[in-house]
Amino acid sequence: MKIEPQLTPEAVLQELGRRVARRRLDLGISQADAAEQAGVGKRTVERIEAGGDTQMSTLLRLLRVLELMGGVDRLVPETGPRPMDLLKLRGKERQRAASQRTTKPSREWHWGDQE
Repeated sequence: MKIEPQLTPEAVLQELGRRVARRRLDLGISQADAAEQAGVGKRTVERIEAGGDTQMSTLLRLLRVLELMGGVDRLVPETGPRPMDLLKLRGKERQRAASQRTTKPSREWHWGDQE
């Protein structure tokens, strides 16, 4: 089953548990051996594979034993700078050049009643 955004957390845990069990079996590791290598109890591995809740650190230990830690990086990828942040970092670049202004020779200024 594909993990879709509309799935409930319980359904996602069930699917993750199924995948963990499948990977463990593909590697030919028993639940007891996986638990021992991960430093957790066999019952914990059983609970994870059944779709039960567990601590994140426990799941990570088990994923390491199952050689699945590379998938964690894809689970929550690092974010880079957003496009708007990049624009702000660039600073304000000139968009156009100003035209050359010509100055007219200045005439002496007089009030309107003077000549």
